[in-house]
Amino acid sequence: MDQAVILVAGKGERLEPFTYTKPKPLIQVLDKPFIYYVLENLRAIGISEVVFVVGYLKDKIIAYVKENFSNKFSSIKFVDQGEPLGTGHALKTVRKHVKSRFLLVYGDIYVEVSALRRILEFSEKYENIIVAVETERPWDYGVLIEEGGLLKGIVEKPEPGTEPSNIINAGVYVLSDDIFNYLDKIGTSPRGEIELTDAITLMSKSEKVGIARIDRNKWLELGKLWDILDINRFFLEKVVSQKIFGVVESNVVIKGPALICEEAHVKSGTYIEGPVFVGKGSEIGPNSYIRPYTVIGEYVKIGASCEIKSSVIMNYTHIPHLSYVGDSVIGEHVNFGAGTITANLRFDDAPVKVVLKGAKVSSGRRKLGAFIGDYVKTGVDVMFMPGVKVGAYSWISPGLVIYDDVPPKTFVKPKERRGYVFESLG
Repeated sequence: MDQAVILVAGKGERLEPFTYTKPKPLIQVLDKPFIYYVLENLRAIGISEVVFVVGYLKDKIIAYVKENFSNKFSSIKFVDQGEPLGTGHALKTVRKHVKSRFLLVYGDIYVEVSALRRILEFSEKYENIIVAVETERPWDYGVLIEEGGLLKGIVEKPEPGTEPSNIINAGVYVLSDDIFNYLDKIGTSPRGEIELTDAITLMSKSEKVGIARIDRNKWLELGKLWDILDINRFFLEKVVSQKIFGVVESNVVIKGPALICEEAHVKSGTYIEGPVFVGKGSEIGPNSYIRPYTVIGEYVKIGASCEIKSSVIMNYTHIPHLSYVGDSVIGEHVNFGAGTITANLRFDDAPVKVVLKGAKVSSGRRKLGAFIGDYVKTGVDVMFMPGVKVGAYSWISPGLVIYDDVPPKTFVKPKERRGYVFESLG
């Protein structure tokens, strides 16, 4: 098998504010887009032809893939889904471009090379397979009904306690072109979409659909905002030693694994606890504290006396001085005023909640900071409460405490100017 189909047409609303300016496969992981790692792993298992189903912000996906992978695959095709009518509809659009068997991968799923190889080995046993992982929260996914290693049904997001198993659809399949016959037979779902899982379920009634289980720790999903932190953490754990290619001044302490890339500059008095990644051309310090599981992208400035903890700071962002960023994701080209703080802990120690697609969702995390979209600017002494999102291109006036999500392209101002008086001293 040498062909893969990758579905990347979705808008990724649960990943706003970052998907306001980029499709979710281009969200940064270390210093590269998420899709980079997906494609490199497909190359590693012998995939030579890729068909992308594109849609939302398709030009950005197409440009990135052409620039970085056109000479790495023998064939790359892009098919526009048009109106987004579900995963089944997306697959139907590539009907004339696929071979008799192909690997299908959702564009927000990452699978380690060893697990991908296991999937291909398993596909020698069954013509059609669905990949599964075990999870402690199966009700958040499509739950598989299994019998003797074969698929017997899929229950989408069951009520907690009613799930038929703890194995879920991992968003990876090996399919024959028979799938298109089943897609032709199904109707639309209650939400008005053509669901691939409905076609797979129908297929399982008349053909054998094998279930290939892979280890949960070899599968990553880019579905919710805090997944950005988890995915970067996963790749940081691959940094197992100190590799310094940039400039590190005297009186800098680096403890534990750290990768400091070319042209990066770490100034005197800075204290770094790994694992940490510092991208090309970034500048840190003097006297800054970079704590474990922090990713600093390319050409980022972390100024004097800043503390960055377990956060992702994307390319070209400036956090100039006297700021604290904890358990947060900061987008590209952001500029913080002095003294900007991201709070990351509630008084009651309860899990931080985040608004996703209009509903408050528990992150399950005791500590979680803010999610700041691209090109945001803050004045001095701005504070963000735990779980707050700020839309791209927004501005925050000095001295404000932000408790609620800020829409994109919004100027947040105080309701009235703080009063003061002048008194003579003589």
